[in-house]
Amino acid sequence: MDPTKKIGLSLFMFLLGIVLCVAQTKKSKGDLFFFQYEYQKAVNAYEAQLANGTLTPKQFLNLADSYFQTNNFEKASEAYLELYKQDTLMDGHHYNKMLQSFSKTTDKERKASFLATMSTDFPKELMENMDFNNQLLQSESANSGLDYEIFNLAANSSQTDFAPAFYGNKLLFSSGRQHNKKLKYEPGNEGYFNLYESTLQPDGQITAIQPFEQVANSSFHKATPYYSNKLNSVFYVLSNTQNGEMAFDDNGKNALAIGMQRIGGAFQLLLKDLSTSFYYPFYDDATGKLYFAADFEDGYGGTDIYFVYTTNGQVMSAPINLGPRINSPGNEIAPYVFEDSFYFASDVFYGLGGMDIYKANIEKGGFGIPINLGKGINSEYDDFGFVIRNEGEGLLGYFASNRTGGKGKDDLYGFKVDEKPGLKTITFKGKIVKPYGRGETVSKAVVRLKDNTGELLAETYSDEEGNYRLEIPWISAVILESTAERYSTFKKRLSEEELQELSNSDSYNIQISLYDDLVEEKEGQKVVKMDKFYFANSSIQLTPEIDAQLDKVVTFMKAFPDAQLRIETYTDSRGGSSTNFKLTQGRSDAIKKYLVGQGVPATSILYSIGYGEDKILNNCTNGVFCIETLHKQNQRSLIVVLNDNVLFD
Repeated sequence: MDPTKKIGLSLFMFLLGIVLCVAQTKKSKGDLFFFQYEYQKAVNAYEAQLANGTLTPKQFLNLADSYFQTNNFEKASEAYLELYKQDTLMDGHHYNKMLQSFSKTTDKERKASFLATMSTDFPKELMENMDFNNQLLQSESANSGLDYEIFNLAANSSQTDFAPAFYGNKLLFSSGRQHNKKLKYEPGNEGYFNLYESTLQPDGQITAIQPFEQVANSSFHKATPYYSNKLNSVFYVLSNTQNGEMAFDDNGKNALAIGMQRIGGAFQLLLKDLSTSFYYPFYDDATGKLYFAADFEDGYGGTDIYFVYTTNGQVMSAPINLGPRINSPGNEIAPYVFEDSFYFASDVFYGLGGMDIYKANIEKGGFGIPINLGKGINSEYDDFGFVIRNEGEGLLGYFASNRTGGKGKDDLYGFKVDEKPGLKTITFKGKIVKPYGRGETVSKAVVRLKDNTGELLAETYSDEEGNYRLEIPWISAVILESTAERYSTFKKRLSEEELQELSNSDSYNIQISLYDDLVEEKEGQKVVKMDKFYFANSSIQLTPEIDAQLDKVVTFMKAFPDAQLRIETYTDSRGGSSTNFKLTQGRSDAIKKYLVGQGVPATSILYSIGYGEDKILNNCTNGVFCIETLHKQNQRSLIVVLNDNVLFD
C-alpha cells in the first residue's frame, strides 16, 4: 500500500488538506516532515532524535503514527504499547491504531490481552459491535456470499481514483490524475483532486471521462461528490480559499469545506471551519439530512459521521454525532443510505483490513449493529466509498479500494448483484407485552436466542418501554425465549420458513404474563383470578359462561405450567348435607374434566374436592332465613394454587 495515502483514515487530511509550518513555531525536522505527511522522512528524522535523546513524548507519538502510516506495524505496535505503559498522550484513536498494528502482526494474543484489560473503558456498543462481527465473520454465512463479480474499471488511472457517485446515466468520481501540469499537489506527487464525470456502459464500465464542468473551477482540491436528484444539486468538498488563494487558520492549516452546486444555478457554501475538515457529504432526499465525516473534539475517535438538518440543502442545525453504534475509536467516512440501510467505511480494529465497508439497518430511534460486508467487497486493504442503486432486475454498485492488482493508488471497482451485498443476519425486535389487551409493556425482561442444542446465541433485556432488539448471524432454526421476575416464560422454536417471514416483518412482539395479575387472595389462599360464576340449581353441567371463566385457568396453566392446583367447590346451606357434598363433588369433577380437555395436565390437578356446605361464609346456615343474594355468596368454585409459596424459588 502506498504509505503516502489512506483515504478516510486520519491521513485523509493529507490527501485533502495542507498544513503549513508557522514561522514563529520552531519545529524539528521530524515535525516538519510529519506535518507535511512525508512519513518515511519523519521516521528517519525522529529516530535520529531518539538516538540523541531529544525526542519528546509528543514526537514519540508522532513516530508511532509514522511507523503506522508506512506499514511498519511491528515498530508501531511496540511504540504505541510503550506510550500506553507510560499512560501519556494515548487516546481512543491511538488505541485503535495499536490494536490494528497487533492485528497486522503475529501479536494477536497481545491484542486479546489488551482488549480484556481495556474493554470497560470502551463504549458498550463498540464491544457489542466487535463481538457480533467476530461471530458473523466466523459463521457459515461468511462463506456463502452472493453470486457477483467485482471488476476493476478500465478507466482507472495510475493515480488516485475514488468516491464514485451516480449522476443520472453518468458516474461522478474524484481523481488525482493531473489534467493541469501547473497544478500539482507535492505531498501526493499527483494533481490536486478534481471531480470527473463519465458515461455508464451496460457492463458497468465507464467511458468518455472528462472534468465535471458543472461546478466552479478551482486550482485546489475538489472531491467526494454526491448528486441529489431531488435538489438537482451536487454536494462536494473543496479547499478553503480566499480571493482565489488558499485560506489558513492561525496554525497554518488549510481545511476542507462542503459546498452545494445547483446544476445550472448558484453555488452555496454549507459547512466551513478553517481548523476542521469536512469529508464525504451525502444528502438524503427522503429526510433532508446532510451526512458527512469530520474530526470534531467531541467525537469518539478520528473522523466520525455526523449529520445536520437542512431545508432544501440549507443547513438548519448544529452537527449531530451518529453515536457509538456507528462511530468508533477509529475513522468513519463515506456515509450512504440505500433502502433503509446505512452504509459507511471504518478502520475500526476488528475489521478485515485497513478500512472496511459496513451496513447498519436504519431503525426507529437509531441504527442496528453495523455489519461487515465480508470478503469480496472488503479485503485486507482499504475499501471505502460504497454506492449502490437498482439497475434493471438487479443492483449496480461501485466502491474504491487500494487492493492489489489495481492500476493506481486507489482504483474504482464495480459490481452487479441480484440482492444487497452483506453477510446475512436475522433481527428480532419488538416489544415485550402483557397479553391482556391493555397495551402494558414489560421492562427488564430477558430475551434469549438459542440454537437447536440449547446453546445461547444472544441475550438482551427490554428497556423501560418494553423494547428489545437482538441480531445474530443467519441460522436455519432458533429458539426464542423471554421471561422476567414473577412472569411466565415465552418459548418458541422458529423454523427456517418462519425466520424468512420474520426477516420481512417490522416487529415481533413477545407476550409474557405477570403471575400477580392472574392470581388473587381469597379465603386465606392464593387462587386463580376468575369472575364469579354459578351452576344451575342442582346441576353439575357447565355453561358457556362457566367455560369462559375456566379458560382463564387454562391460560394461567399455559403461562405457569409448574403450578399445582386444587379445585374446591362449595354450595349454600339449602338442601341436605349429603346431597350438597355429592353436588359439589360432581361440579369439581366437571371442572377438572373441562380443564384436562383444554390441555391442562391431569397431573397438575392434585385434588378435585367438593366441600358441600361445610364452609359457609356468612350467617346463612341451616335454619336461618336469608335472601337469595346472601345464599349465593356461599355458592362458589375456587382454583387454588397449592405451591404458590415455592413456585418462584
